[in-house]
Amino acid sequence: MATILIAEDDHAISDLVAYNLERAGHVPLAAYDGLTALEVARRDKPDLILLDQMMPGMDGHGVLRELRRDSRTQGIPVIFLTAKAQAEDRIQGLELGADDYVTKPFSPKELVLRVASVLKRCEHTPGSVIAEYGPFTFDKNALKFYIDKEEVDLTATEFKLMVYMIEREGQTLNRNDLLSCVWGYSHQAQSRTLDTHMKRLRQKLAPYADCIETVRSIGYRFLLPGRRPRQEPA
Repeated sequence: MATILIAEDDHAISDLVAYNLERAGHVPLAAYDGLTALEVARRDKPDLILLDQMMPGMDGHGVLRELRRDSRTQGIPVIFLTAKAQAEDRIQGLELGADDYVTKPFSPKELVLRVASVLKRCEHTPGSVIAEYGPFTFDKNALKFYIDKEEVDLTATEFKLMVYMIEREGQTLNRNDLLSCVWGYSHQAQSRTLDTHMKRLRQKLAPYADCIETVRSIGYRFLLPGRRPRQEPA
């Protein structure tokens, strides 16, 4: 059971989403404008936020920027739920740090599955499981990531993507496999989602951005600094 904030100015859509989340065992909270959404997020610290992009007071992009700047809310996963379906809108939302992007009209069943997928990859338990790979260190339970012992702020999705790639270091990873294993589903329309997350990861990995290689027409490969790619079966 998770507490989920629905930041949506259309009351009918908010009620529909809340009904389906309750049926799935979650506890919905509602906010009908951007400023109220920020207030509720800071006060109640929900497990996940469903965020409309066009709201009065402050739009979804503005809300997400404030969420990611605030230490109290920067780790809360966010799924955009919006009528803005253009690729540029999706990319902008993901670059701001959203974990997923669902366009209207939407299937309530699919939305609940997307929520479950994001919650699953954000799970962590007390304690510490440390893994080190060259200059990179992961605390898998605390979802913390370090480069040269300095902490780097990754979203839960970025963290899972990094772990998935680095544990398969040197292997060429198919785009569909990455989408399925990290996001829990694979669809051609989500390829830009993957590309946007890779772009953000490269920015955060500086000066090791080149560790993520694009393999044309296939996907991506992660190589530790100074490593040559392993020969793969033909």
